[in-house]
Amino acid sequence: MSARHPSFLLAATALALSAIGQQPYRPTPQEVASNYARAEMLATKARSAVKNMSLSPHFFGKKEMWYLRETTDGRRFILVDTNTGKQGDAFDHVRLAKALAAASSKEVKPESLPFQSITWDDEQQSVQFDAFGTRWKCDLGTYSCSKVGETTQGGGQQGGGARTRWSSPDGRYIAMLKEGRLVISDKEGTEVMKSADPDMVAPSWSPDGRYLAAFHVLPGDRKLVYTIESSPRSGGRAVLHSQTYDLPGDKIDQYEVRVFEPAAAREVKADLSPMITSGAPWNDPPEAQWRPSDGRLLVSFPVRGYQEYKVVTIAPSNGVTTTVVDEKSDTFVDIGATILRQLRKSGDILWRSERDGWGHIYRIAPDGTVKNQVTKGQWVVRSIVSVDEDAGTMTFTANGREPGNPYFIHVYRIHLDGTGLIDLTPGPGDHEVAWSPDRSLYVDTYSTVDSPPVHELRRTSDGSLVSVLERADSSGLKSLGLRPPEVFVAKGRDGRTDIWGIVCRPTHFDAKKSYPIIENIYAGPQDSFTPKRFTPITRMQELAELGFIVVQMDGMGTDNRGKAFHDVCWRNLADAGFPDRILWMKALAKKYPQVDVGRVGVYGTSAGGQNSTAALLFHPEFYKVGVSSCGCHDNRMDKVWWNEQWMGYPVGPQYAEQSNITNAKLLQGKLMLYVAEMDTNVPPESTYRLVDALMKAGKDFEFMVFPGSNHTDGGPYGERKRRDFFVRNLLGAEPPDWNKASTSFPGPTEKKGGP
Repeated sequence: MSARHPSFLLAATALALSAIGQQPYRPTPQEVASNYARAEMLATKARSAVKNMSLSPHFFGKKEMWYLRETTDGRRFILVDTNTGKQGDAFDHVRLAKALAAASSKEVKPESLPFQSITWDDEQQSVQFDAFGTRWKCDLGTYSCSKVGETTQGGGQQGGGARTRWSSPDGRYIAMLKEGRLVISDKEGTEVMKSADPDMVAPSWSPDGRYLAAFHVLPGDRKLVYTIESSPRSGGRAVLHSQTYDLPGDKIDQYEVRVFEPAAAREVKADLSPMITSGAPWNDPPEAQWRPSDGRLLVSFPVRGYQEYKVVTIAPSNGVTTTVVDEKSDTFVDIGATILRQLRKSGDILWRSERDGWGHIYRIAPDGTVKNQVTKGQWVVRSIVSVDEDAGTMTFTANGREPGNPYFIHVYRIHLDGTGLIDLTPGPGDHEVAWSPDRSLYVDTYSTVDSPPVHELRRTSDGSLVSVLERADSSGLKSLGLRPPEVFVAKGRDGRTDIWGIVCRPTHFDAKKSYPIIENIYAGPQDSFTPKRFTPITRMQELAELGFIVVQMDGMGTDNRGKAFHDVCWRNLADAGFPDRILWMKALAKKYPQVDVGRVGVYGTSAGGQNSTAALLFHPEFYKVGVSSCGCHDNRMDKVWWNEQWMGYPVGPQYAEQSNITNAKLLQGKLMLYVAEMDTNVPPESTYRLVDALMKAGKDFEFMVFPGSNHTDGGPYGERKRRDFFVRNLLGAEPPDWNKASTSFPGPTEKKGGP
């Protein structure tokens, strides 16, 4: 069905749904105002309605730990014996409050002491803390408080900026950059040598101080993009700004490795072809580190096109290069997921590869021989936390190994030979771990979107439980009428793969009525994005309160589900997982007749802005209303590394074929576009040219410019306009008259968009 006037869609939907007993939700003007007010009330009250959402452990002494516990009255300092798990008040809060009040002549309440951090003496007979601009000491025997100095809070190091001096570890030499050249002097300041060429960056001394490695930059085109600040704070004329910004296909900076030997005043160029950047967003040099086992320099970098990634070692005496890893892919090597950990004693490296279809760790010898695959299975390693070379073990994070939601992150330990895998975080949910300084203990915090956090103290040796420290109390949300999102799973386009998402409903949900569905979309291939952890309230829930069912899911082409799932995005960003997303929402509607898939909205920011516009252009039979913020509407007009990695290099016809700008003529639904005039992430002209193409195609749409803003989803004003747009075009209702003085629902605090 082609998109028509909203009243036609509403009427058609009403007829279809009345036949199966569902009446479309159509709020009265009074209900609209009430819904907006309720959304704002919930946004304000829900965030403080959950106690002990987080827990920050402070380990000290031989077997102690303290943390702050939130109570209905305030907060208390809790002391934990980490051997037994026994807990209790760290001190008498009432007596300490009285003592501090007497000493400071200030009002002090025991349930809200004016400090949030304490330091114990060695015998635990007293505590120190900062309050009222003073450092205090309180004797816990007599409960007397005395001043011991000025507050230790604030301050910190001043200055900063780019580093300009590099002293050798043995103290013999100092390297400096002067007019781009690397100059090496002895400790008396006498120049020993300088680089043959300028444009030297990232110097790095060998551990013995004998050699200094650096990168020589071979400049690319370094073309500029521009923004115009229309409303500078100082007033006056608009201001033109520019920044160096490489686009797909541009000639970009490359790097050569140079090694300097000051004692011989000798410079060696490595026998390595010039490298592109390490893939960092703003053109940083490749990763380099010295190898203690044999004194060689270890360098890792992608080959342009991102279908190959190399790790090499370089002999500093003659520049001879040996390839240790040459990772290749028919599609792309995910540079954002690369892991390289050097083993200092053996010279082996731990390297993450997807060569078996899943992201796993391999142990590789200095000559490039694969000693063994450390981790294995249909699951994904996310990071290496630590390596104990003496014990021969590795601690790491991974997802997808345990039953249930494949995105939940767990923490594991395994021997480097691939044996003895232990799940250190067995609780159900997504995990985050805080370690004791000696790593013998840790606090494991885990939750799901529909169950609040649990905080457990565990032993690292075997993962055994010492004690449950806290269970977050979410009863305050129930008193507000809030219930957590529902986790929903449906099959993707292949009929086999599970697509996971969440569903938010309004608190005034009526099972006899049907509601428009709105998708919050971000289909960037660099990660997965559907919330996994508990949060008191999301902006999706606030939007749902206006009379919508708001959903989010991760379709094929996003990350963390294995190589085949991820490869769907290859030269195919316009796909954005839409076949999976549409099937998922239709499956939701099949289970719940309250879901009206005849009235579907979509919104997103940055890559999500690209996706939400593409939804209307390429799938007008399903998506009817969209709001797009700061979108990358043509992948030829956004940062080089992100777009070439997924869309391919050299720039081919797929870029134009999948461009929102090229396909602007396909628009049928209702579209609102946002752009931030000072966007330094996605150049604003991407949206401006889409606007131009839509105008030339004679299309109706709405367009908003946010003066002075950087990459954004619109902030409070943009959030309000987004909600209004959906209310008008999906509910057929009028939002409140914001120009009336009595109307004040500004929306939540501004949040920045992603890449």
